[in-house]
Amino acid sequence: MLSPALIKQIRQIELRAGHLATDALSGEYLSAFKGQGMEFDEVREYLPSDDVRAIDWNVTARMEKPYIKVFKEEREMTLILLVDVSASQDFGSVGRSKREVAAEFAAVLAFLAVRNQDKVGLLLFSDHVEKFIPPKKGRGHIFRLIEAVLSHEGSDGKTDLNVAVTHLMRVVKRKSLCFVLSDFQAQDYEKLYKQAARRHDLVSVLVRDQREWALPRVGLIELFDPETGESMVVDASERIYRDRLVQMQNQAFEALKLGFLRLGSEVITLDTGGDLAQVLFRFLKRRERRR
Repeated sequence: MLSPALIKQIRQIELRAGHLATDALSGEYLSAFKGQGMEFDEVREYLPSDDVRAIDWNVTARMEKPYIKVFKEEREMTLILLVDVSASQDFGSVGRSKREVAAEFAAVLAFLAVRNQDKVGLLLFSDHVEKFIPPKKGRGHIFRLIEAVLSHEGSDGKTDLNVAVTHLMRVVKRKSLCFVLSDFQAQDYEKLYKQAARRHDLVSVLVRDQREWALPRVGLIELFDPETGESMVVDASERIYRDRLVQMQNQAFEALKLGFLRLGSEVITLDTGGDLAQVLFRFLKRRERRR
């Protein structure tokens, strides 16, 4: 049974997400993603103005005159949200954890999808698939998704993207719009991730917190990795050390983004202290221009 505090948190995220899914943002979502696919509608007789590449040779042979396949634009999509619930996702230094930010971002996407008559599904993962909720429509379904992300007991496991994309490709056969929300502290996932990006429209949402790369000037500080259990003590009073850490993290971050692009996935950066609406708006505008 959900605690009153958790129910309040879920309701707050639902209200914020519903508010962020404004008509303007909904329009951007429609422009960025709708009409990307085509589905078969019917066959009809060939006309001189038709593209000969559309001829259906089987029907043409039976009818003894040329017929073509007619396709129509797909208006309904399926949105799948793959959310990392491994141990590192519970970290946060600005009042919200990475998991909470991921839940709110996922909720905004879910509201946009439902407003445009799309189905939404959810896959929670760590080093194994924690939960899968099949795609459905409806506002009540969104509440269930938010509740699943926030109420799920944190896993002590690491992040394994392979198990997530393997399950995705096994249960979701039709091409779908898939957002992977994680800090991507994972290894050896490139081969399967690239396969998933070929089958689906895959977007990688890198969720991070500023304290993961910018340490405060507080002297000796213990850094702890919740996924490996390893820890180390560093002297954060040394500016040269802090600058070096920022430089190393920036280089790793840029390499990660470039890697996703090479695998066929777009990248969104989501900071725990950032503006979710602005991040999503810029992404949708970028997708619209690309189309």
